[in-house]
Amino acid sequence: MAIVEGSLVDAAFAKINLTLRVIGRRQGGDKAGYHEIEGLVAFADLADTLTFQPGVTIGLDVSGPFAGASGPPANNLVLKSAAALGRRVDGLKVGHFRLEKNIPAAAGLGGGSADAAAALRLLSRANGLSIDDARLMVAALETGADVPVCLASRACMMRGLGERLSPPFELPRLPAVLVNPGAALATRDVFARFGDRFDNRDDSADVPREPDALMDWLAHRGNDLTPAAIACLPVIAEVLAALRLAPGARLARMSGSGATCFALFTTAGEAAAAAWMLEARHAGWWVCLTTIG
Repeated sequence: MAIVEGSLVDAAFAKINLTLRVIGRRQGGDKAGYHEIEGLVAFADLADTLTFQPGVTIGLDVSGPFAGASGPPANNLVLKSAAALGRRVDGLKVGHFRLEKNIPAAAGLGGGSADAAAALRLLSRANGLSIDDARLMVAALETGADVPVCLASRACMMRGLGERLSPPFELPRLPAVLVNPGAALATRDVFARFGDRFDNRDDSADVPREPDALMDWLAHRGNDLTPAAIACLPVIAEVLAALRLAPGARLARMSGSGATCFALFTTAGEAAAAAWMLEARHAGWWVCLTTIG
């Protein structure tokens, strides 16, 4: 993608749900009935690229390997986030966005949310707004539940509908392999299948920062949405089984509402060997070697 002189560029990193508990439903307000969650979120090196050319008519062009699955540009969260911020900032300077899609769509990796957050960051730069400006966070939450956590793209605990975030913290960089079976999965379908099997146990333990301790901490937690996602798309169980059998895999889990799953490894060499093996054995699957932290 050629960069026009004067354009601004940002990376939209894939969001990984290292843990995910569904703890209840929102009571009251305009979001009444929505599921509330709690979980540890981190980010992978995998990213979309968003370019912004200020001072021209607002618009969006999409390219890249997953452009075709991104839907019409008019429905893209990039433009929705820009509109949400424009309703809160008088005279907001807009422009044209160009998005290179490297993250699969509807895959549990928050690609659309990461793109929207990148758009808000670019608009803040173009308009001289602080990234801490409260209007950015309000626009993010209006755009989508995962957009607020993607604004900082830092590891943290995410609670509620996505609006309650812990202060960001540093996690060790963990070699990982992402696998998607080549199928999109709508979040609303997974939550509809999940129902009301809530996990209300207290889980106030601090997140370890040392790699082995973190792996042990993660092993005692999971993703509550996994059975519902498998009921919607049974191939997810095959992906998880393949990842668990990969030599060196310390942990395998589904991210978000699926269908992408990941495995964590001790070394980059182990992760690379697993990625090669999975690509060789499952030609129809999307496999990505990355680092999560």
